[in-house]
Amino acid sequence: MHSDTKSAARLTDEFFHASQARAFSSLSPTSLSLAWLDWAMHLTASPGKQIELLRLAFERQRDLSQYLIDCIKASGDSSRVCIEPPETDRRFSDPAWCKWPYNILHQGFLLTQSWWEEATSDMPGVSRHHLDQVSFWARQLLDMVSPGNQLYTNPVALDRTIQEGGMNLMRGGGYFLEDIVRHQTGMPVAGAEQFRVGRDVAITPGKVVMRNGLAELIQYAPSTKTVRPEPVLLVSAWIMKYYILDLSPPNSLVRYLRDQGYTVYCLSWKNPTDEDAKRGMDDYLREGFFSALDTINKIQPGRAVHATGYCLGGTLLAIAAAAMARDGDKRLASISLFTAQVDFSEPGEIGLFIDESQVHMLEAQMRRRGYFSAVQMASAFQMLRSYDLLWSHIINVYLLGERRPINDLMAWNADATRMPARMHSEYLRRLYLNNDLSAGRYPVGGRPVSISDIRLPMFAVGTVTDHVAPWRSVYKLHQFYPGELCFVLTSGGHNAGIVNEPGNSRRQYHIRNRMPRDPFLPPDEWLSKASLEQGSWWPAWTQWLASRSGKPEAPPSMGCADCPSLGDAPGRYVLEN
Repeated sequence: MHSDTKSAARLTDEFFHASQARAFSSLSPTSLSLAWLDWAMHLTASPGKQIELLRLAFERQRDLSQYLIDCIKASGDSSRVCIEPPETDRRFSDPAWCKWPYNILHQGFLLTQSWWEEATSDMPGVSRHHLDQVSFWARQLLDMVSPGNQLYTNPVALDRTIQEGGMNLMRGGGYFLEDIVRHQTGMPVAGAEQFRVGRDVAITPGKVVMRNGLAELIQYAPSTKTVRPEPVLLVSAWIMKYYILDLSPPNSLVRYLRDQGYTVYCLSWKNPTDEDAKRGMDDYLREGFFSALDTINKIQPGRAVHATGYCLGGTLLAIAAAAMARDGDKRLASISLFTAQVDFSEPGEIGLFIDESQVHMLEAQMRRRGYFSAVQMASAFQMLRSYDLLWSHIINVYLLGERRPINDLMAWNADATRMPARMHSEYLRRLYLNNDLSAGRYPVGGRPVSISDIRLPMFAVGTVTDHVAPWRSVYKLHQFYPGELCFVLTSGGHNAGIVNEPGNSRRQYHIRNRMPRDPFLPPDEWLSKASLEQGSWWPAWTQWLASRSGKPEAPPSMGCADCPSLGDAPGRYVLEN
């Protein structure tokens, strides 16, 4: 009876926590409250910090008052400013913000923002996680009241409204209603219809040669008369659809590899439903990576594989490679990891949404639903880049009435996927909360694996402005992997840095190779010593692969007797919503 009562109590709590998650957009109010309370109590107990903040507030007020006086003397405009915006802050770059009274508004906002930055940093006694949370949410609240986000305090929007007689607001209102309808009905974002999967993107010819309940494997048709004997297996992340690696022909990594004389395979993951709720990380290893590897071995027996993982697919590949090294499995020729972490002690801003309280609430919600929804994932990333993904959209589309055309990468980004409840829970707990992989505790087949067991040559890529896998976190691979490691740091973010086709003059990258006995270099020292190259890193990677591949030979058959074609690329799973 006691057991039944306890079970009923847990079910009641789970229902309440799931309801709480829905009410608070999957954010734990307890976690946020604890962060603010930690900060406030330590601030209350720090008279020195209080005095410093009070002094800073008086300085900021004095600077703004003097700026106001200078503007009045200059008939509203002043050539100087009392505070410069951060280099990455583009909100007030238009010359209209230098005119009266908008110069006062934006300078006052920047001064307030700088005060809060000081108030939410360097607070002795506050846990780093709580301080990061308070700092992040302070920025979010400030962004909401930025003068650039309001019609009557945004000179650019006001000038446009006067020039067009309000037609920009009429267009913006229509766009707003259209976006609401699209969101509520599950339609893609406006303009995404120009990039239909299988027609405009993901059009590299190939065949599906494996399909199970979790993934499809696509083998791409060769475009050269001879190919390297070692095929390339691309392991995409299941938090995204695979075709980021096969976008439009000019920026398709799949097509580029194929044209360089490689046989290319790519995993396409099933978009899970509530029926897949109990699928875990072991299922993704077994039915994803290892099933794909088994299939490739049947089509090309005796050929070692250049395994390549992107984002979470790279973390999965690292786990699989460590298990293979432990078990003496020698079917891999090399490993390439793109924006993939093996140590999650410093995961970047995404870590703001991951702690025990937050994960518990998500687990309660996922157990009721069976999966982590694409909307939840998109909302989290939107908050990490609130100006780029939210406020700039509101200003440009709804206030200025400008619906700018989207590109293939933006259309792909809107084609989000779900994640099974069990897998997502294991992913958050084992990797983020417990950091089991870097600690040598992550189990595969009931036994732990270690990255240090891997002896294959490795190529790793980090991106400069990555909000999902910060490059210094990706760089920590140097501390756990003892073998030959070529590391690349490329311009761009988590996605645009990887979709980095040759011919883009605005791209550049740093590259340096570390041999097994070379001493460890801290990331900033590595950056100062690495070679700076202009353009795309793709050619450097394919040259690295070529130096670890055999002489070209005739292409393999498309599929085999044991792996017949199950249909043309891009397959079935990528089309599931």
